[in-house]
Amino acid sequence: MVSLNTPVCEFGKPAIDFALPGVDGEVWTLDGCRGPRGLLVMFICNHCPYVKAIRERLVRDTRDLRELGVNSVAIMSNDPDLYPEDSYENMQAVAREFHFPFPYLMDKAQDVARAYGAICTPDFFGYNSKLELQYRGRFDASGKQPAPDNAERDLYQAMHRIAETGQGPAEQFPGIGCSIKWRAE
Repeated sequence: MVSLNTPVCEFGKPAIDFALPGVDGEVWTLDGCRGPRGLLVMFICNHCPYVKAIRERLVRDTRDLRELGVNSVAIMSNDPDLYPEDSYENMQAVAREFHFPFPYLMDKAQDVARAYGAICTPDFFGYNSKLELQYRGRFDASGKQPAPDNAERDLYQAMHRIAETGQGPAEQFPGIGCSIKWRAE
């Protein structure tokens, strides 16, 4: 497993459209996912210890963000042939177990991850109501183990600010996660 840090936010970069199958059997697009005050696009997977360390709090924070008009979507771009835990069926099971309040989508061709420049799981892209990038940073201080209960809610606070002002924070801490498992070409 290779751990990577996310790059610095490219403020204003537009969100990229997609049409991907969700674990609910629906095909989801960028417009179908966006909220009136923003959108959080998350690249996650089932097997990554960095994702496992934040899952419960991620569900809490995305529910709280929805109350602010910011919707969320999770995209799984790993090659499930290399990592069977990331199969579509296992995605469905994890979404059910944790009661994901957001669409969980399969990017089997990995085109969406490449278009966004996603490099790891988790990798967070926070957009304002105009779908302009305002946040590319960490969830919180968690690594492979959950952060303490009193840890700053970096992602939530950034998206709360974006919902209110349309602007992300100038200072952002890079996220860390497992490298995306790319298909052999």
